[in-house]
Amino acid sequence: MVGNLLLRGMLVGLVAGLLCFGFLKLYGEPQIERAIAFEAQMDETKAVADKAKGMDMHQGMSHAVDIPKGAQPELVSRAVQSGVGLFTGVIVYSTAFGGLFALAFAFACGRTSVLSPRAVSALLAATGFVAIYLMPILKYPANPPAVGDSETIGVRTALYFIMIAISIAAMIGAVTLRRHLVHRHGEWNATLIAAAVYLALIAVAGLLLPVINEVPEQFPAAVLWDFRIVSIGVQVIMWATIGLLFGLITQRAATVSLRRN
Repeated sequence: MVGNLLLRGMLVGLVAGLLCFGFLKLYGEPQIERAIAFEAQMDETKAVADKAKGMDMHQGMSHAVDIPKGAQPELVSRAVQSGVGLFTGVIVYSTAFGGLFALAFAFACGRTSVLSPRAVSALLAATGFVAIYLMPILKYPANPPAVGDSETIGVRTALYFIMIAISIAAMIGAVTLRRHLVHRHGEWNATLIAAAVYLALIAVAGLLLPVINEVPEQFPAAVLWDFRIVSIGVQVIMWATIGLLFGLITQRAATVSLRRN
């Protein structure tokens, strides 16, 4: 049973990965290209300024230092990054995530006998999207190239994963609280109370964790906005595809199994 769900989830994740790849190629890559162009322009401006400063310091000397300009050569070309690299990364990520989703579904479905497999899958996808992606990204939004100091990448990554861990723990706590409150307050009121507790915990975590703002003043606001919208959009596509398609296939499989029996 679990093996079939795992295979089904990975296949659904593969489909989601194909859709995400197409979306990123159409809408994501243009934003990255604009960000890279801005980064190259800033590097060139800095190199020219450094060279001018070096010439001023050695004015009158015949052996003035010529500071090279330009960034270091790319280990992987942009063509590979935006083509095979992007395709491989998105497909592997989505397929693996589909498998993890199937395992989570098997755990949740065994404890939710009232809902149909399709409803459980949709609810699990919506809950996962909010807890794993939406809330953490509101605190630490995605940034394109040229945004962020390379020396702080370790700290930024650690803080982002801490926010994810807090959000998941808060969601699990809220779901558990709702289960205990249902008999006393009813389905609707228990859901509202649990949602309020979750949002309160996330708000406290957001206030306690440090703020990181490393966006250069000259960086185009439109590019930053579009990049973050694309980041949210691709996650919506992945979660929606996995949640809806997995639920549909599982529901049909369950129906066929009942007919045979």
